[in-house]
Amino acid sequence: MALVELRDICKTFGSVKAADNVSNDNESGEFNTQLGPSGSGKTTVLRIIAGFEEPDSGTVRLNGVDITHLPPFDRDVNTVFQDYALFPHMTVQDNVEYGLRTRKVPKALRAQQAGEAIASVKLEHATDRLPHQLSGGQRQRIALARAMVLRPKVLLLDEPLGALDRQLREEMQVELKNIQRDAGITFIFVTHDQEEAMRMSDRIVIFNEGRVEQVGTPEEVYERPATRFVAGFLGAANIVAGDPARKIFGRTTTVSIRPERMQLQPVSYSAASGEFAVTATVKEAAFVGANTLYVVDTDDGVRLSISRTNTQSPGHDNRFAPGDRVLAVWHDRHIAEIPA
Repeated sequence: MALVELRDICKTFGSVKAADNVSNDNESGEFNTQLGPSGSGKTTVLRIIAGFEEPDSGTVRLNGVDITHLPPFDRDVNTVFQDYALFPHMTVQDNVEYGLRTRKVPKALRAQQAGEAIASVKLEHATDRLPHQLSGGQRQRIALARAMVLRPKVLLLDEPLGALDRQLREEMQVELKNIQRDAGITFIFVTHDQEEAMRMSDRIVIFNEGRVEQVGTPEEVYERPATRFVAGFLGAANIVAGDPARKIFGRTTTVSIRPERMQLQPVSYSAASGEFAVTATVKEAAFVGANTLYVVDTDDGVRLSISRTNTQSPGHDNRFAPGDRVLAVWHDRHIAEIPA
C-alpha cells in the first residue's frame, strides 16, 4: 500500500481543468517530484494533498486513511513554500519551535527536538539569529527544519528553491536530497525545472494540462517517454513521425531520439555492428562549452539535432562546419517509440 494515494482527482476553476482525473501513488520514504510547465496542475494537486484545496471529485488517502475532506491541521503532512514563511521577529530557534509550541510540547522537549531539527540542516551555529541575518539558502534550510520538526509522514514542497540564484539552487538541490535521505521522510516536490527534477527524484510525475502524462524514474521518463509531450518537455529530442520515421529509422510509429545519443562522423566512416547511419549536410554548428550543438539536414529532408561532447576524443576531435557532408550515426537501442 502506498503512503499517499490519489484516485481520480478532479478540480476545476471556472472553465479551467486544473486537475483532470489525476491518479498516482507516492511510496513511503521516496523523493517524488511533480513536474510540469506553469498551469499544468502540479501545484493544484499538491494543495489538494495538503488540504488547502478540496477536489471536486476523487479521493486522497494517507497511509490507507481517507483524508480528502480533512482540514490541513488534521493531516499528518507539512508544507514548505517558496517564500519560506518564517516569522521575521523570531530567532531561528523560536521559528523551529513554533509548531511544537502550538502542540503544547513541554519546553525542554521542544527545545531538544528543535535543536535536533536545526542540526539536521547544519545550522546549529545560527540558532539565535533572525531570518534577515541569514542567506537565502539558510532561510530555506530553516523552513525545512521547522516543517520536519513536527515529524510529518509527508513533506510537501512547493517550488522551494525557485527564489534562489543558480549556484545556490544547485547546492540546495544536493542538500535537500541528503536531508530527505537522512530523515527518511516522504517528500513530494513541485517544480517546473526539468534538470532539478532529474537530479533529485526517485520518481517523477509529469503533468500537462491537468493530466498525468507519465510516471517513472528519471531514467525511464527521459529514455522512454510515453508521449510526445514528455519527449519534448524533458530536454531536447528529435521527434520524427510518418514517412520520415520510416525512411530514416525504419519505424512506422512516432519515434524519439536524444541529440546526445547521435554522433556525427565523416562520410568515410564505417558503421559498427548495431549502428545505423544516414548522409546529411551540416546546417548549423554552435560551440557551447562542454558540447557542440549541430543541426543537420538528411538527404531525405529530415532535420536532426545532434549534441557532441567536446572532450570525448581529446586530440582526435572531428569538428564540422556548416556545409560539411557528414554521416548522422545512432544505435537502434537508443530509439524510443512513442505510443501516444
